[in-house]
Amino acid sequence: MSALFMNRTFMIPAAAWFIAQMIKAIVDYTVYGSFDKRRLLTGSGGMPSSHASTVTALAVVALIEYGLASFQFSICFFFAFIVMYDAMGVRLETGKQAKLLNAIVDELFSGREGIDVFGEHLKELVGHTPLQVICGSLLGAVIALVMEFLVYGV
Repeated sequence: MSALFMNRTFMIPAAAWFIAQMIKAIVDYTVYGSFDKRRLLTGSGGMPSSHASTVTALAVVALIEYGLASFQFSICFFFAFIVMYDAMGVRLETGKQAKLLNAIVDELFSGREGIDVFGEHLKELVGHTPLQVICGSLLGAVIALVMEFLVYGV
């Protein structure tokens, strides 16, 4: 188990994800005035993007550990690109569609007893705006650099 904690390519992205989730919970509390414990571990969407933070930290670690010309960095770079593109594209549109469907269902079936269309509202916060992805990515890069140089002493 101690080998896992010494594995920079595991620990640094994990720390970036955890810190982004903590910040996300704080931002949500500040904006909405209530604490949602789901934001700590499983909440998707929101500011900053923990997906972007994690994959950017992984790419930065791969860059520092293996170099710009390595296959490890290449894999991490393209993985990060795909994850962030998906967060701003498909997942963001999915959230917009869920919001519209929830509004339609509420309008059509409000006040009618015995009708349970979905059981609950569809999840609307699944994607990220470009700003949320940029902030998450910058956060991941900073965390990776700080941990590489201050914690692991590169």
